[in-house]
Amino acid sequence: MGVSLIYFSYYIFGVLQHAVGYVSGNTYYGAKASINVWAPRVANQYEFSLSQLWVIAGSFGNDLNTIEAGWQVSPELYGDNYPRFFTYWTSDAYQATGCYNLLCSGFVQTNNRIAIGAAISPMSSYRGGQFDISLLVWKDPKHGNWWLEFGNGVLVGYWPSILFTHLRDRATMVQFGGEIVNNRNSGSHTSTQMGSGHFAEEGFGKASYFRNLQVVDWDNSLIPLSNLRVLADHPNCYDIRGGINRVWGNYFYYGGPGKNSRCP
Repeated sequence: MGVSLIYFSYYIFGVLQHAVGYVSGNTYYGAKASINVWAPRVANQYEFSLSQLWVIAGSFGNDLNTIEAGWQVSPELYGDNYPRFFTYWTSDAYQATGCYNLLCSGFVQTNNRIAIGAAISPMSSYRGGQFDISLLVWKDPKHGNWWLEFGNGVLVGYWPSILFTHLRDRATMVQFGGEIVNNRNSGSHTSTQMGSGHFAEEGFGKASYFRNLQVVDWDNSLIPLSNLRVLADHPNCYDIRGGINRVWGNYFYYGGPGKNSRCP
């Protein structure tokens, strides 16, 4: 479950921690980003590390609607430590509705060339090659469904608008970034990594990144972000630094090692 930083901080197995960029205060009809793929170390089977985008509508209460997609390392869900392509959705703040991938009815897969839940290869390496995936979520203005596009124009499937209440119409927030769950009860922080396991300031080839961040507007056009905010709720464990340039548009580096001298 990729739970929004803005709304929730807890998960059944522990505390969720985030480093994210987000936009809010307008009406959105989708989002797009390129995310480089890593294999972060996960400390135990109950923890996970993911990088994703969220399309969000609703309030702080039980009517939160989200659509989510990205990559995750989850030994509990997949039985291994490979980064895997995933989807998620909920219409009641993760209480009774929604699921990962195709584990419940909801997301309708229309393309069998892309395996939801499949391991992603190649992966990025520290000081080595950098490999990213592009994801686009957009709302079909005719039928109202939310489509997921992977890579260069490959439609994976859609979330029917009937699944949702607030997202039946539009989104009010878009969020990008990393999330881990820390289930340590001993007082020490988990060593589960986010992204590459290195802090944002290390930059290209070392830290994880999101680039070419865009949102979908009312006439189904992709537009750059005008007011991206970045936030890390445990910056000594995982942090984030944003920027903008001609090649990458809106981007940020993010991630970290978890437990370290500043995050004991």
